Amino acid sequence: MIQNIFLFKGNLENKFQDLKDLNIYCYPDDIINSNEKILVNKIIKEYNQGESNNSQNSNHIIISKPVAQFIKNLNMYTACINNIIIIGLIFDEEDNPYDYKETFEELMYEFINIETDYSFDDEIEVDNLLISMFIDIRRFGDEVIEKSPEIENFYQKDSFYKIFLFGLDEVGKSSLVRRLKTGRYAENYFSPTKKFNIEYIQEKEKLFSVWDMPGQKVFRSKWLKGIQDSNIIIFMMDLANQRRFDESKKEFWNVINHPELKEIPLLIIGNKIDLFNYSKENDGEQLNTLKSEISNNFSFDKIRNREWVFLFTSVKTNFNIDNVLSTITHLLS
Repeated sequence: MIQNIFLFKGNLENKFQDLKDLNIYCYPDDIINSNEKILVNKIIKEYNQGESNNSQNSNHIIISKPVAQFIKNLNMYTACINNIIIIGLIFDEEDNPYDYKETFEELMYEFINIETDYSFDDEIEVDNLLISMFIDIRRFGDEVIEKSPEIENFYQKDSFYKIFLFGLDEVGKSSLVRRLKTGRYAENYFSPTKKFNIEYIQEKEKLFSVWDMPGQKVFRSKWLKGIQDSNIIIFMMDLANQRRFDESKKEFWNVINHPELKEIPLLIIGNKIDLFNYSKENDGEQLNTLKSEISNNFSFDKIRNREWVFLFTSVKTNFNIDNVLSTITHLLS
């Protein structure tokens, strides 16, 4: 399974010979930096020995054939573009990088095409390239290369469902997935997640593939790449951070308004209800009042062409967590 992706951008004239002129980008973790000179030089050495094994597309972009490299316990698969860019994938040690050859090459040609005015000088575009390729390669690995017999069995029985989980950063998405899968919660276990992730959760006769998307602004344009073929959508918000309600509402409707997503069931989760003080005698009435206020604020009454449910949760205290999976099952029935 892919763990990281990186990109080296060097100087056209010296072809990476001077590391001071080398820019390094990584996603999701900064696993390589220019201080690791031995590692970096071994990676780029492959591409300082000439320009053999290259292919060229119609826009005169030269892309080398990918090369497997195992350096300092890193199982890598790298390719060079126009002799100034190196893109590398880092896999688990037991993986065979050549299983990903065709997909890796197709993605490079798809994303790095001069007709789309792609620029390696724009850091945001580079970040988006790495995120996009990471998501597509992870999806390919998860659904094609590494599909276990157990998962295949659920596929055959039509009991396999994809859940797309999105929302702003720091609302508790990854903590929710961990709570659902393991029953555990750890204070400060997660910093705001930068990594797109897939987790599998079995609920009785069903297997859920939960796609947990990072919520920082730079990643939101890629949400729709992960939402394809989803059976249910989960939107999660932080009830205690009202300063971000407008931002959260905007991102919610940006996704839900896409016509190709109509009729997909929706679960809306208002998390961190534990931060509100309610009396036990009137908690039902108070929760209903809060639910009405939140629904009005987010215009949930305008949701059309789908079944949807709103739930309050506290991932921290485990409040209403049992109802999350049962509600998902209900929405899928």
